[in-house]
Parts: sequence; C-alpha cells; structure tokens
Amino acid sequence: MASAASVKLKLLHIVNILKQYSDEDHPISASFIISKLNGYGISAERKAIYDDIECLIEFGYEIIKTRNPRAGYFLAEREFELPEIYLLEDAVRTAHFITEKKTRDLCQKLDKLLSVHQLKRNGSGIYINTDGKTKNESIFYNIDTISRAIENRHKIAYKYGVRELHGREIVTVYKERTLNPYAMTWQDDHYYLIGNYDKYDNLVHLRIDRMKSVIETGETARHFGEVCEYSDVFNVADYTKGLFDMFVGDIEEVRLKCAKATLEQIVDRFGSSIFVTNVTDTHFEINVKCAVSHGLVNWLLGFSDSVEVISPQSLRDMITERTAKIQNLYK
Repeated sequence: MASAASVKLKLLHIVNILKQYSDEDHPISASFIISKLNGYGISAERKAIYDDIECLIEFGYEIIKTRNPRAGYFLAEREFELPEIYLLEDAVRTAHFITEKKTRDLCQKLDKLLSVHQLKRNGSGIYINTDGKTKNESIFYNIDTISRAIENRHKIAYKYGVRELHGREIVTVYKERTLNPYAMTWQDDHYYLIGNYDKYDNLVHLRIDRMKSVIETGETARHFGEVCEYSDVFNVADYTKGLFDMFVGDIEEVRLKCAKATLEQIVDRFGSSIFVTNVTDTHFEINVKCAVSHGLVNWLLGFSDSVEVISPQSLRDMITERTAKIQNLYK
C-alpha cells in the first residue's frame, strides 16, 4: 500500500513528469506516467492517473488529451514558450555583465522549464562566447544590495575598479566611494547604476560589474529630485532614451538633417513618434531631445555625411573639433 506521504506527492510528480517529458509533439500515456512514478517509489493504477489528471485540469493546468501523433497527454501551457526561452538564454549568453559561470547556471535553470524533447532542439548552455564577460562573481549580490538600498532610500558604499596601465601590464585599481543610488538599467550590454555624488548636482552612471564590496550604509540618500527633473518617480526609460553609450550631458533639443537612407537607424534609436519636417526627395529633418555628450558625437560620426547637425551650435562645434583632431591624427 502506498504511504500517505507518497499519495500526497503523486500529483506533484505527475506535473513534473508532464513538464519534463511531454509537449505537443510528444504526448505521454498513462502507462508512461505510471512507470515514471514507480521510479519515485509510487505505485498507481491507470484509472487513478486519469482521475489525477482531471484533478490537475480542474486546478488550472492546461493538460491536453490527444490522439495525434499518438494517444496520450501533454502539458500545453508552460511558464515560458520555447521561443521565449530561446530569447532569454540568448540574452543571458551575450550579456557582458554576467559571468561565464553564472551564464551556465542561468541557462541550466531555464532549460529545466523545457521538456526533454524541446531541450534537444534548443541545445542551450553549450556555446557561450566568453569574450567581454565579466569575471566579477559578486555582481548579483551587488544588484541585490543596491536594489534594497534604493528601496530604503539609503546611500551605498563600495569599491569601484578602473583599469590602468602599469608598464605593459593592465591592472584594475579599486577606489572607495559613496553614492546616492536611484535606479539600475541594462544598456549597451552592460548593467549600470544611476546615482549621485553628494558634492555634485548631477547624475552619474556606474558599471555594476566594476563594483565590489557593496554595502548599504543606512544613511539617508539625497533625493533624486534635487539633481534631475523627476520628482516623484525616477523614470529610467525616459531618462535613458536620450543617452548615448551612457555618457552624461545636458539634455537639449537637437535638430538633425538626415538622408532618407538613415531612416531605419533613426527610428530604431528615437522611435517612430519623432517629429519629422522638411521632407525632400533625399532628406528629412527631425527634432529630438537628448544628452549632448561625447557619446552623441560618436554616434553621429558613425553616419559620416548622411546626418548633419542643424542645432544646437555647441554640438556642431563639438563635431567640428572632433573631426579636426581626426584629420590631424592622420596627416
């Protein structure tokens, strides 16, 4: 006779068996479920399996009975669909701020959401490009500490690493700092902390993978309303849309004259709701608000002569100065 404990666990095991071994192309029979339960030391009869599946369906699991490609059951609804798992694992594999070890751990956890048949198709966790991957294994602890500090409106203390050349050797030098933390954001394959140093009235962006020994000080942080336009909520999406490579700069209205061939890149960067004027057979003009910075200059120079800055003059001067330096470099 089955023990009381095994009877209670049987439904949970059936759910896991359906998750692990069934999908739309691979339904499993009651006999298959019984054989797997036997491996857990649980005996069951076919009729009892039918009743258990009905119980799970009544609870809310979307378990489908089918006769094609063969008779059996499969779990139709999962936490994530297969394409969603592909997307998440690709994001994890390519994210520079996630270490190689943590990348494998996360991909393995995502793999557990797939059936054994889907896992064969996926082939995840095998090919990981380690180029550019951080070696900082404490980054997830840092993120947890920072998020608590932001929630509690406390300052953080930490050590920040900056690479330096000592002779021919590249070394990372860590300096102790204290910051008022406001928000975290994933931009350009890196994870950034947005905050403020007490002695300045502006925002700064720090690579979290370059931080270590992060602690919540318990000291009340300066409110972000004192150093930016936001008062109630720090709007990360609104703030970062005007940044280029996370360079800090004054937010200004920028007018650009763009060749029509650049439309895709312009819309990708600024969105389809940009204000477009002066459309001709070859060009159009737009007005956008963004941080006037070296990052913006770098981005604009990538278009060569396909994008011209109409205003502000300060940005035109920055580009003129940069191109003059480039010309002098290659003389």
